[in-house]
Amino acid sequence: MNVFHFFKEAILTVVQTLIQAGHLPSGLDLERITVDPPKETGHGDLATNAAMVLAKPAEKNPKELAKLMVEHFEQFENVQSVEIAGPGFINFVLKPEFWQKRLLDVLQSGTSYGDGVIGHAQKINVEYVSANPTGPMHTGHGRNAVLGDVIAALLQKVGYAVCREYYVNDAGGQIDALARSVYLRYREALGHPLHDSDFQEGMYGADYLIPVGQELATLKGDLWVDQPEATWIEEIRRFSVDAMMNLIRNDLEALGIHMDVFTSEKKLVDDGAVENALKVLEEKGDLYIGTLERPKGHDIGDWEPRPQTLFRATAYGDDVDRPLKKSDGSWTYFASDIAYHFDKFCRGYTQMIDVLGADHGGYVKRIQAATSAVTKGQGHAEVKTCQMVNFLDNGVPLKMSKRAGTFIKLRDVIDRVGKDVTRFIMLTRRNDMGIDFDFAKVIEQTKDNPVFYVQYAHARVHSVLRHGLELFPGSLDDLSKIDVTLLTDVSELEMIKLLASWPRQVEVAALVREPHRIAYFLQDVAAAFHGLWNKGKEQTHLRFIDTENQKITTSRLALAKGTATVIASGLALFGIIPLEEMR
Repeated sequence: MNVFHFFKEAILTVVQTLIQAGHLPSGLDLERITVDPPKETGHGDLATNAAMVLAKPAEKNPKELAKLMVEHFEQFENVQSVEIAGPGFINFVLKPEFWQKRLLDVLQSGTSYGDGVIGHAQKINVEYVSANPTGPMHTGHGRNAVLGDVIAALLQKVGYAVCREYYVNDAGGQIDALARSVYLRYREALGHPLHDSDFQEGMYGADYLIPVGQELATLKGDLWVDQPEATWIEEIRRFSVDAMMNLIRNDLEALGIHMDVFTSEKKLVDDGAVENALKVLEEKGDLYIGTLERPKGHDIGDWEPRPQTLFRATAYGDDVDRPLKKSDGSWTYFASDIAYHFDKFCRGYTQMIDVLGADHGGYVKRIQAATSAVTKGQGHAEVKTCQMVNFLDNGVPLKMSKRAGTFIKLRDVIDRVGKDVTRFIMLTRRNDMGIDFDFAKVIEQTKDNPVFYVQYAHARVHSVLRHGLELFPGSLDDLSKIDVTLLTDVSELEMIKLLASWPRQVEVAALVREPHRIAYFLQDVAAAFHGLWNKGKEQTHLRFIDTENQKITTSRLALAKGTATVIASGLALFGIIPLEEMR
């Protein structure tokens, strides 16, 4: 049961009763009614703004309307007390037996507890990672990958039909630079000396291309040695992109990420998708020939005003209109982006989420404008940007540069601290805030390490369960025989209330696309359980296992198992295996 949905339905029933009685007019907007935890825990279990949002359209004083509502709320069988707070908020305290029964909900549902239906099986596309196929994934891609993956998992858990997608940027100048770099490594593999000066600006001199050149030399021999670029560029482009995508797929696999779709930018361009999308914009009058003003805040020495094809982005909320063709006549990256989002729309996705790096912050408005325009308002693009991850080792910053080959590979991070630690740490802060990832700190076994703290709580629960079930075998086999009414201590009830809020935590995190909320919640659950454990050490009558009392032991084992269930459910969203014993 989602407690908040349950009581919102009850409140809406009261509103309908008041409408029928003539106390409220019909046709009210009921969508603004909310049921949330009070801002201060001492004010009750639940709070609603119903009287506040209905008072004005009903032409009533909020407090007077609240009094009318309270008369009905006091009759709810699960409500212990109701009070009006502030200008008209209504706070509820629920009976202990209501909360005690919620523990049985957790146990009956298992790790599917928290699953929701608000998505109504609507299709939604989440595109993330999309690292340029010019090398293995570096650590900067890791946060983007994990954020997108867990946003997708959250949306699935609340009932959306999710497509996880990777956009392969295999068109454009950076791929030509990759092909030329691989050609140099190909020559090197055949015994032709290679000098640093051979790598021109923008090329890739890192060692990861050496085995690619060697494989190409094995396959082709000296076929292309000293041949004009035109004879080998296209084939080496394809070979190089395939090699890089194999590296990237392996890195994603190591991080526990599995994409549903890989979409090639080059194929879209070759298939005429750009022309098709721009034709839609042209027919709508959203393209024109114009001259842009000189970009502000940039020293662009070779900039000159020239007439060019522009998208009327300002008509859709962007700051400036956007060029679609370069001076050489080729499409801009943005033109391909328009075609890509139109392609997603044509595949049935009216809701699209793009997870991009912090350096793409300037793309947000233009992507949203283009998507709205090309889909004639039927498609919506939401963009989440990830701030940088600062990698340290014992407090010393580690630097990276992809082209120089000194970057930290994501695979190196996974090999050093493990997939699960890597994923969890990437989710410990909001996506628009930076993260400090200190190799020494993330493997410490202290309460200051959130990964350890949550996993230790799960392992401690299983230790309790092992000992309790050895003493009283089968005591949790039949949930109907568990007397949850024995869980009356304030700490026990607070623990149950926390577990019962899990469905709401999942729903909110999914709707606002903020997985870090789940990380915080899991730490709260872990802290509450550790606190309950410590309380039992100090007050022996509250210990989980009482060798002389099977009934109370069974009740507390049920509470422990419910705790482990919610932690496991949260870690499953993160793609992390919950530990039953600490290594």
